[in-house]
Amino acid sequence: MGEGVLEFDANGTATARQPSTTEELRRFRFSRLGPKGAPTSEDLRVALATAMTPDPAVPQPDSQNPAVPAGFTYLGQFVDHDLTMDRTEAQLGSDVNLDELLQGRSPALDLDSVYGRGPRDKDDQAFYAEDGVKLKVGTTTPVPFPDEGTNVPFEGFDLPRRGGELGTAADRRLPLIPDARNDENLVIAQTHLAFIRFHNRVVDELALTGLTGERLFRAAKELVVRHYQYMLKTDFLPRVVDPAIVDDVFTNGRRFFEVPGRYYGRDNTPTMPIEFSVASYRLGHSMIRGAYQWNRVFNSTGPGGIASLFALFTFTGVSGNFDPSSQTPADLDDVNRGPIFTLPSNWIADFRRLYDFAEAGRDDLVPPAELGGGNVAKEIDTLLVNPLTALPAGTFGGRGTQFREIERNLAFRNLTRASMMGLASGQQMAELMEVEPLTGEQVLTGAGGVSLDALTDEQKAQLVEATPLWFYVLREAEINNGRLGPVGGRITAEVFHRAIEGSRISIVRSPYWRPTLGPDSTTFRMVDLLLFAFEGKADLLNPLGDPVAPPAGS
Repeated sequence: MGEGVLEFDANGTATARQPSTTEELRRFRFSRLGPKGAPTSEDLRVALATAMTPDPAVPQPDSQNPAVPAGFTYLGQFVDHDLTMDRTEAQLGSDVNLDELLQGRSPALDLDSVYGRGPRDKDDQAFYAEDGVKLKVGTTTPVPFPDEGTNVPFEGFDLPRRGGELGTAADRRLPLIPDARNDENLVIAQTHLAFIRFHNRVVDELALTGLTGERLFRAAKELVVRHYQYMLKTDFLPRVVDPAIVDDVFTNGRRFFEVPGRYYGRDNTPTMPIEFSVASYRLGHSMIRGAYQWNRVFNSTGPGGIASLFALFTFTGVSGNFDPSSQTPADLDDVNRGPIFTLPSNWIADFRRLYDFAEAGRDDLVPPAELGGGNVAKEIDTLLVNPLTALPAGTFGGRGTQFREIERNLAFRNLTRASMMGLASGQQMAELMEVEPLTGEQVLTGAGGVSLDALTDEQKAQLVEATPLWFYVLREAEINNGRLGPVGGRITAEVFHRAIEGSRISIVRSPYWRPTLGPDSTTFRMVDLLLFAFEGKADLLNPLGDPVAPPAGS
């Protein structure tokens, strides 16, 4: 942002300095959409974060959003990692030219978190199968609980992992994917796997036309990326952003962010506004549930009980250790704990519980209610589930470091990051976008979200005067029936539009393109992507199956 490098000493004191040439080349292209804002005091950040993640013993409204199946929460996180992937980090070295450095870091919706820099790049070849066209998949580890159905390996139902006999247990568990963040919880890991399978299935289909080698890879990637972008525009965004805002942006263009005709970047590639990355697009944190109906083993009626959010961190290689005996975040911080190095077979996802396949007319893929049924996301509001007060250190790169316990609280981390960056307040962004700001009463009371009664009068006054943008965006959504509104929705939709426009493969720049892998030429949803990736088969979308009912009279 041209504001130097911000560093912190052991006491948390900030100092700024000019970046070195290497840092300047490496820096992710962040930008500032709005004005600078005043920092939020630590006592207010602590009080607000504590209120937003209340003790589960205190009854809270169950703000379920039936219009948003729970899988979209983690699809949103997957998209975030696609948008904020710094592809040049692994490129630094003598064999990298300046053009590649500058062109390779664009925050675009191009699935670089899945493809990296492609099979011809020597550093990224490890992600690809021997043919250099398909992506690798992994195999699960057999486990005896609860029955013989899980005591077998399932090929293609885990991310590929480093494995081998050398290195630490943590090294052997690391995923062989371009962005290891996509293994920080089990839902995003299985989502990433679904995209790998989607690519591989597209390769199989295109190979029937006679394409081979690099031409086949490029054709498959183009088809995958276009369908992905179309799904985000027509299926994902309207679920979390006011559809009128989405329609306006994709029909009439952007009004505030890198507006065509007014934006003249160094190479006209997109940047990443911090108002999006640190505030509006952290909407998904509010959508997380504390537990999930996961598969036939782990659900409210199954032998393993419902899958806790903690368990979904446990059964990953980045945040967890695949060790079912782990009970605390400290256990997960022990990177070498446990004897298992790939996903246990009993933790394979049942995608029927994460998405609503009835939308595609597949009532046969609706999980039985008597077996726990499916999951919907929490409504976007100012409440986060309490497990987010105790994040495993692996979720924020903190393994092996010292930090205060409050720094495990996700709400505190979000508020602190924004304060560090001098992020504009919600009121400042409302003024920039020429919309009526929330009233003081709306900021303090909202519409069924967090109670701020525990804040002091001074803290409430500070909050009303300069509301942290992330909290403001969530309060705005809370008042807007669970969808991002005039400030948060506008920021989010415009960044998505620009990120699609700025991709080398772009449906914004090819407005007449239409999907070919869905039910018709105007429809391609996440359920359609999954149906194609898993061949529309129940035994692939739900490989563990459902429990077999005992014979009548037994």
